[in-house]
Amino acid sequence: MAPAHTGPMVLGFDVYTVATLLAGVAAFMVLLALYAVTTVNDPMTKRVKALNDRREQLKAGITASTKRRAKLVTKNETTDRIKTLLSSLKVLQDSQVKAAQVKLMQAGIRSKEYAVAVIFGRLVLPLTWGVLVLYLVYGSGIFANWTPWKMYAIVATNFVLSYKAPDLYLDNKITKRSQAIQKGLPDALDLLVICAEAGLTVDAAFNRVARELGKAYPELGDEFTLTAIELGFLAERRQAFENLASRVKLDAVKGVVTTMVQTEKYGTPLASALRVLSAEFRNERMMRAEEKAARLPAIMTIPLILFILPTLFIVILGPAACSIADAFK
Repeated sequence: MAPAHTGPMVLGFDVYTVATLLAGVAAFMVLLALYAVTTVNDPMTKRVKALNDRREQLKAGITASTKRRAKLVTKNETTDRIKTLLSSLKVLQDSQVKAAQVKLMQAGIRSKEYAVAVIFGRLVLPLTWGVLVLYLVYGSGIFANWTPWKMYAIVATNFVLSYKAPDLYLDNKITKRSQAIQKGLPDALDLLVICAEAGLTVDAAFNRVARELGKAYPELGDEFTLTAIELGFLAERRQAFENLASRVKLDAVKGVVTTMVQTEKYGTPLASALRVLSAEFRNERMMRAEEKAARLPAIMTIPLILFILPTLFIVILGPAACSIADAFK
C-alpha cells in the first residue's frame, strides 16, 4: 500500500495544513471586519430612548408605555423574590443597597433594581464558582502534584475574586465612563460658555450642548440631557445639579456643579466662571497627555528588547551566519 502524501514539515507541523488554517482564520477575520463596518449602530439611539422614558417618568410619575410598565412589574417581582431570600438569610442591609445603587448610577445603569442583583451576586458566585474550584483542587485530583500552600492559595483567590466580581465589574465600568466624560468636559464647558453668552437659559444650554456633543461623547451627552430634563421638571434646580454630581464619579464634574450652584444662588456671571474652569480642565488634559508621552520610552523598552531587537539581529546577522556556516562546510 502506497504511503500517504505528506507536504514539507516545519517544527513537526505540515506547512500546507498550517497555511490552510491561517487562510481560514484570515478569511474569518475579513468577514468579521466587514460585518463590523456594515452594522455600525448609532450610540445615541438607546440613550435617547432611555432619556425619553425618564422624561415621561418625571412628567407623570409613571411610564407612559404599557409595555414598559409590564417590564417594570416583572422586574419588580423578581427583585422582591431576591429581596425576600436575602432578608431571610439576614444579608440584606439598606446601606449596601444604597451603595450599590450609587455605583450603578455612576456606571451608567439607570435601573435601581439591579442593586439587589449585585448583592445577590456577591452571595451566589462564591457558592457556585468557589465551590467548583474547591472541588477541582481537592476532590478531582487534577492538582494532586501541587503543594498544599499552592492549592490553598488558588482556592482562596477564587473565593475572594468571585465575591468581588460584581464590584470589580462596576468599578471598571465607572472608571471607563468617568474617563470618557473627562475627555469631553472642556469642550462641553466651552459650548456652555457660548450658549450662556448667547442668552440661553441653563436647561436650554445643557440640552444644546448634549445635542452637539452627543455623538462624539455619548456618555457626556447622556448626562447633560438628563440634567436638562431634571432642570425643567424638578422643583429645585439645585437638586438637578447635585444629581449630576452623584451620577458621575469625577472631581471635575463636582467642581462644575459647585460653580453652577453658586451662580444660581448668588447671581454671579456664569460665562466667566465656566471659562476659567474650561481653561483649567484643558491644562489638566494637556498635562495628562504629556505625562503619557513621558512614560512611553520606558513602556516601549520591554517590547523593544523582546520583539524588535531579535528581529533586527536575525535580519542583519542572518546572512553573515549562513555564509560562515557554508564556509565551514
